[in-house]
Amino acid sequence: MQPGERLPTQRELVDRFGYAGQTIQNGLAILRAEGVIVSSGNLGNFVGGGKAQEDMRLDIKEIRSQIQALAERLEALESRSA
Repeated sequence: MQPGERLPTQRELVDRFGYAGQTIQNGLAILRAEGVIVSSGNLGNFVGGGKAQEDMRLDIKEIRSQIQALAERLEALESRSA
């Protein structure tokens, strides 16, 4: 994906990758905090163009990989506290 391109909705990501909505939401929040994606109110989430990302072209596989890694970390933390 190119900087400025709209990401699939949270619901579409849940359906595509099979993770819980909260996991996807947490992953997107982390990606926003890191400047990988930007949120534009009701318009959705878009691939960011921040300093660290200017020359990087993100594709859906990379975003999926990042969300997957974050989901695994969250699951590990949740299992420790259970």
